[in-house]
Amino acid sequence: MSEFILEMRGITKTFPGVKALENVNLKVRKGEIHSLCGENGAGKSTLMKVLSGVYPHGSYDGQILFEGKECQFKDIKQSEELGIVIIHQELALIPYLSIAENIYLGNERAKGGVIDWNETYVGTQELLHKVGLSENPNTLVTNIGVGKQQLVEIAKALSKRVKLLILDEPTAALNEDDSENLLQLMLEFKRQGISCILISHKLNEVSKVSDSVTILRDGQTIETLDMKRDQVTEDRIINGMVGRDMTSRYPERHAKIGGTALEVKNWTVYHEHHADRKALDNINMYIRHGEIVGIAGLMGAGRTELAMSIFGKSYGRNISGQLIKDGKEIRNNTITEAIDNGFAYVTEDRKEYGLILMDDIKRNISLTGLGKLARGTVVNEREEVLVAEDMRKRMNIKAPSILQKTGNLSGGNQQKVVLSKWIYAEPDILILDEPTRGIDVGAKFEIYSIIHELAAQGKGVLVISSELPEVIGLCDRIYVMNAGRITGEVSRDQATQETLMRYMTKSGGA
Repeated sequence: MSEFILEMRGITKTFPGVKALENVNLKVRKGEIHSLCGENGAGKSTLMKVLSGVYPHGSYDGQILFEGKECQFKDIKQSEELGIVIIHQELALIPYLSIAENIYLGNERAKGGVIDWNETYVGTQELLHKVGLSENPNTLVTNIGVGKQQLVEIAKALSKRVKLLILDEPTAALNEDDSENLLQLMLEFKRQGISCILISHKLNEVSKVSDSVTILRDGQTIETLDMKRDQVTEDRIINGMVGRDMTSRYPERHAKIGGTALEVKNWTVYHEHHADRKALDNINMYIRHGEIVGIAGLMGAGRTELAMSIFGKSYGRNISGQLIKDGKEIRNNTITEAIDNGFAYVTEDRKEYGLILMDDIKRNISLTGLGKLARGTVVNEREEVLVAEDMRKRMNIKAPSILQKTGNLSGGNQQKVVLSKWIYAEPDILILDEPTRGIDVGAKFEIYSIIHELAAQGKGVLVISSELPEVIGLCDRIYVMNAGRITGEVSRDQATQETLMRYMTKSGGA
């Protein structure tokens, strides 16, 4: 009997105009955690979609063996019946169904053809407990944040009889505590004999839990490493991913900081669904021209709520307080008004709010700047093409052309399109909510460099990130939030993960 639960041999997958995978080989041992690493566009997610039947047999070349038997999956249902369950990088929940309904959708707990809601409810509670959630199973998915939605996806996967669990960037939306809980859960699965394939750009997590690592680059297998035998370091993995050594994770910072660009005074926001509950309580902060300001906090601290309420009051109700831009009070009562006032907001949920996935790169990039492209009431298409091509090259978006459908891009390249859209709008205040979520280390460096460039142009940049090393490495000054309040303000030279965590768990104001 083979020691491998999975063998993928010579997998080749082609899309119109691009070869996504070329002769890729992957072997996963029984009961191991096997990581798949590579830059955005390297083919990791595509390979897993081939395995799970999202791309059915006949749409690719090569062979898949699972538990020693050749498989020819026509759809994802067939792979799940054998115990292969994939959690995709982009969430696939139905927002207006409850958590319980989402978890057991297609896998209903029924007796005599009738759903047993009591068993469904109890089963959901048990699964939510496993992933660290305390939500009521009847809560609608639309009423919980993207981080908690990722945990619901994981609970949904656990509801099936899993033999091989594939996790595509599972901790991208999670804070450090929740990420650690998930990693411990994966180790528990390993002890139970369940095999896992982990796709992650967080190399510290890869190093912590993986038994083996396969590295892909440009759709090809570079090497497979045994984490213990080969004494694998993060730098070794990075070198395989990008084909070069990276001496630093963050660009060198030469800040020229000017006067105050934006002040937020006494900013109070009530919860969208609970009118008597404050989501943000008396927030006071400022950003200067040329400054990169970070916001750190645990999930539910109010970081995204703050960003969205400032940006056209797109979150919350009964909002009070002042926004003062360059010394003058302004009103951002709508998103259009916020854009006109020189604000831009890169959302943490690019799929839902950041992009039109059915449209091409060109149209997505030009969306916020149509006024600049218009001649009368007609968009100058030649200029639109030139703008999109310039942004594609500047942001290093990996696509055969600007006419590529955005929904067919990797998650990291989709994020680059979102950034391109807002950079083209030429804002004065740029709010970036998890700007490098799901992006590899090479692309992160590129985005950090662009953020530095924007700050050098005198723009005020606000960065929200769940990764404390990123906040410390990128920002000039950091605000820390907990329970809707600012609990601390730390300068770059005083910032440590321990200091930030202390403020993140502190109650009350700064």
